[in-house]
Amino acid sequence: MQAPVFAEVVLPLALRKNYTYRIPADWADQAAPGKRVVVQFGRKKIYTGLIWSLTTAAPDGYSPKDIEQIIDEEPIIVPQQRKLWTWTADYYLCQLGDVMNAALPAGLKMESETRITLHPFFDNHYESLSDDEYMVAEALSVQHELRIKDIQDLLGKKTVYPIIRSLLDQQVIFLQEELQAGYKPKTETYLTLGSEYASDEARQQLFADLDRAPKQMDILLNFFHLQTLGPKVSKSELLAATGKNYSALNRMIEKGIFTAKEEEVSRLQDDGEVKAPDISFSPAQQKAIEQIKTHWEEKEVVLLHGVTSSGKTEIYAHLIQEQLDKGKQVLYLLPEIALTGQMIQRLRKLFGSTIGVYHSRFNAAERVEVWHKMYKGEYKVMVGARSALLLPYPDLGLVIVDEEHDRSYKQFDPAPRYNARDTAILLASLYPAKVLLGSATPSVESYYNATKGKYGLVTLKERYGNLQLPEVKLLDVSKSARVNNTGTHLSEHLVEALRQVLADNNQAILFRNRRGYAPMLICGTCGHIPQCQQCDVSLTYHKHTDQLKCHYCGYKIKTVVECPACGAHHMRVMGFGTEKIEDELKLLFDDLTIQRLDLDAVKGKHGHQEIINRFATGKIDVLVGTQMVTKGLDFEKVALVGILNADQLLFYPDFRSNERAFQLMVQVSGRSGRKHKRGQVLIQARNLSHPVLYFVINNDYEGFFEREMAERHKFVYPPLIR
Repeated sequence: MQAPVFAEVVLPLALRKNYTYRIPADWADQAAPGKRVVVQFGRKKIYTGLIWSLTTAAPDGYSPKDIEQIIDEEPIIVPQQRKLWTWTADYYLCQLGDVMNAALPAGLKMESETRITLHPFFDNHYESLSDDEYMVAEALSVQHELRIKDIQDLLGKKTVYPIIRSLLDQQVIFLQEELQAGYKPKTETYLTLGSEYASDEARQQLFADLDRAPKQMDILLNFFHLQTLGPKVSKSELLAATGKNYSALNRMIEKGIFTAKEEEVSRLQDDGEVKAPDISFSPAQQKAIEQIKTHWEEKEVVLLHGVTSSGKTEIYAHLIQEQLDKGKQVLYLLPEIALTGQMIQRLRKLFGSTIGVYHSRFNAAERVEVWHKMYKGEYKVMVGARSALLLPYPDLGLVIVDEEHDRSYKQFDPAPRYNARDTAILLASLYPAKVLLGSATPSVESYYNATKGKYGLVTLKERYGNLQLPEVKLLDVSKSARVNNTGTHLSEHLVEALRQVLADNNQAILFRNRRGYAPMLICGTCGHIPQCQQCDVSLTYHKHTDQLKCHYCGYKIKTVVECPACGAHHMRVMGFGTEKIEDELKLLFDDLTIQRLDLDAVKGKHGHQEIINRFATGKIDVLVGTQMVTKGLDFEKVALVGILNADQLLFYPDFRSNERAFQLMVQVSGRSGRKHKRGQVLIQARNLSHPVLYFVINNDYEGFFEREMAERHKFVYPPLIR
């Protein structure tokens, strides 16, 4: 008689120990670590768990329940992920269930409370459904939604997950998680000329018939023009080319002139496999590549310290190609979603459809799609924010962490509270793969490791094409209240520089690391400041929505007109944020296009990319933003960068405030003058004697590092201690 087999199962809960379940004898051969299973936990709750390990030893202290269903035919995680999850849970002081929750997309987890509804595109074709599937679909056509328990009762079966999975695959149903994410398949309507117009005679007659319908004639002419540019003509591009004349186009479809067919398309752009010409490296870049490879012979991690616009991305691309030639995969981490769009466009020109993208703006279904493609090895290069670190990589050869200093790599809430840069180094060691950290302003921790010989260090001190670094000037605004005649938070010198840059048909970026209109409202009579009821911090005033909002928890109320403390009507704003700068610019320059780039201005999954594309194509004259504009974006016509209120960056109650201030100011300065001529950077500050400003002006990272390390040593701070 075969001995019973037990499975240690990880549940998406913060449990101190994994729960053990008994595997029914009929399924013993199917069970394997990494496969999902359906289990009962507690009296009634049903969860999707993950088999962590198998054993023949029964657990002590309780009688194990049976696994109700094994969902997968193959494991959905790779062996290296199991080691990574264990290390992450141990190092960042959380539970395996926390790591599983963060790693697995919602579409791979189901609970007994999960609600199920009909797919909005289900066309009531029941012929392909089994009897059980038909009963579920028919019930959903009557009731708006069902829970898994309802389906169990409806079918009189305990094991219903295979039926649910089949209905999901056939796009008959939705899970609640997908609806919350606002998911719907990405489709495109393509147009073809009606079959009766295949001959030249029929087409000539069509032109004659449309002679008195100029709008339809214009649509037809544009259709033939677009046919010469590509194999398919989409409805959206035809409408864009003809001034969005919906009614005329719909009439042509109704008359059969066009045949419309809706097709589901990939959520990720595919630019084909055509590669751009080989990159031409400068002598400095070629030397850096050789040094990186030499260091990799002895060390696993190399830090590439290259000034802004020194051509680090081209070096990354060369090293990626070498890994692809070996048949290996590459993980390319970026700190912000805003960067992924521009970077993916540059890399797709080189590597085509081998590029995958992954970040937190993807909905549940998109994440599942990327997860499966990554596991199968369909993507060779994955570009993404920190969550991309948790995908299954069958054969990883290289990890690139761009802008490695960035604070966005740190996950603060919820658990696991991991640093993606440090975790990426651990992940690479499990394959083993090489790691390249890149930054113009490396973190003190990474540079310290490089100087101590733990990492290899490679420097690039000149810009590509021998471009000069921007000229940096300080503007004293300590007397602005008496001297400034602009009536704004922009000094006269900065306003004049803006006028000159825009007159030369160039662009400008203004950096203010605070969103909203003003940091706070204050009563002019009693000094009361409205605060968040939950976080006990001042509420930020947002003029465009007429709200006071907490930037920690999202709590918001309508703007206070009467002081809740003394009843006076003297509420006034203190300080300024990006919204206020945008308003002041519109008063000074009424003929310019001005756009904000911050969390409040970005709407939807592609909001970052839409703003960046408009700025890159010259449709925006001045971009006002928070630290989103400091990251490694590449704009050809930016000739001026203005940094407003540098004091706020420098005088912040954090031992890393000098480091972060230096990094932000140098990074945003690097957006200026990247192509043809030397750019200009103007920094408005009150305390012009602060030593960090001296290092920013001279772009002296080494000098800054030495001074910073002296302070860290004196006051016993990291990286000297933990």
